[in-house]
Amino acid sequence: MQENYVLEMRDLEKQFPGVKALDGANLKLRPGTVHALMGENGAGKSTLMKCLFGIYKQDAGVVMIDGKESRFAGPKDAMENGVSMVHQELNQVLKRSVMENIWLGRFPKSGGLVSHKKMYEETQRVFDELDIPVNPKTMIGKLSVSQRQMVEIAKAVSYNARILVLDEPTSSLTQEEVEHLFVIINKLRDKGVAMVYISHKMEEILHISDEVTIMRDGKWIATESAHDLTTDKIIKLMVGRDLTERFPVKTNTPEGVLMEVKNLSGKYMPTCQDVSFELKKGEILGIAGLVGSRRTELLETIFGMAHRASGEIIKDGKPVANKIPRESIANGFAMLTEERRATGIFGGLNINFNSIIANLNSYAKGGFINEKKMKEDTAWVIDSMSVKTPSQKTHIRSLSGGNQQKVIIGRWLLTKPDVLLLDEPTRGIDVGAKFEIYQLIINLAAEGKGVMMVSSEMPELLGVCDRILVMSNGKMAGIVDAKTTTQEEIMRLAALYV
Repeated sequence: MQENYVLEMRDLEKQFPGVKALDGANLKLRPGTVHALMGENGAGKSTLMKCLFGIYKQDAGVVMIDGKESRFAGPKDAMENGVSMVHQELNQVLKRSVMENIWLGRFPKSGGLVSHKKMYEETQRVFDELDIPVNPKTMIGKLSVSQRQMVEIAKAVSYNARILVLDEPTSSLTQEEVEHLFVIINKLRDKGVAMVYISHKMEEILHISDEVTIMRDGKWIATESAHDLTTDKIIKLMVGRDLTERFPVKTNTPEGVLMEVKNLSGKYMPTCQDVSFELKKGEILGIAGLVGSRRTELLETIFGMAHRASGEIIKDGKPVANKIPRESIANGFAMLTEERRATGIFGGLNINFNSIIANLNSYAKGGFINEKKMKEDTAWVIDSMSVKTPSQKTHIRSLSGGNQQKVIIGRWLLTKPDVLLLDEPTRGIDVGAKFEIYQLIINLAAEGKGVMMVSSEMPELLGVCDRILVMSNGKMAGIVDAKTTTQEEIMRLAALYV
């Protein structure tokens, strides 16, 4: 009996300068199923999906949709033919409304003119169908990351997609929002939509998926029923070895006060309000809270990315102004932002530029630029962060998300910071690369640096941090010891002021 597949990708190959991104990759997708696609960063998952979506042209192999060979000219062609993709890094026009973003390039018209009435009604119809509580007329830049992600899923549905690719869809969602997303996914599955679900979160994969395909080094490794898999088996297939410990052994010893924050409030609402705490030398201080708890705003206010209305920041016993990021860097602070693509990397530029941009002043001596030192420092970033790249001249946007993140962390380490502010440092990164970044964070703390780390993953906070500061609606709800607290206590604090 012939199998019924809505999508077959057979023996795909894709070569970039110095890198074979796909090496005989395969994927078969049944209608009305959720098919998880897993692998370490650099395994070829995103490249495979970009070949499907028409962003890349494969060098060999075929893509079959409903039994017919298909090659899309680009994303617009793919979407018009029922193939949609919700990218991890959202590409939206932030200064336009939600409904304009959904219908961009195909605005409904009446009498030859764009009909905002039709656009609103059609958007609201899709939102009602998916139970998305967002006003279609709202400026999309005012929404949270999770709301913007829901809008992208609604956009895919508006194209009547039969194949939907979800790339790390829960990386910035709370547990409640994840459950809402799963309700939407189940609705789409019941309608016969076939979904490719890319994620590094093992528990989610086993919960929502029907089948799982594992990739490694651009190759197909295995496709199995989700019911037959365990977390340990998935990890072994992904990395080619057993990963016995999820978190490294902690070697840091917090002692003495490195930074004190007193009654800190941001200037423009909504933001953090009247937050006070101490960060010790050698400490990893986690920041927990629900989406909207203003965890990011707290880091941005400390770093000078957001204006401070009141309060003090004291480092090494001396007040620091930190009015702008440049001043904060000079004061020994570094900030890794949550939105890697929007505020982290310079996508069209190479790894060399992305590595040294925060440390430019150190390369200018006597009116000359020390290019040799710039290359040496970039080599240090690549080597110490274990960045997989053909060369320093490779454009950073061609790297996997995990390798991009490693370059950014290396960039900040070149500035020799004392305080590292890390906003979702392992977002969209595979289990193997996560372990490396956890180890790096612990090593930095062991050197006496202070680390503040925002994370939406509770096990990560409990496994890596020494203490956890819980934010609730802009206020500090409490600080708990990571060794003795529970997820229940953290969630209770997170809901304190909601």
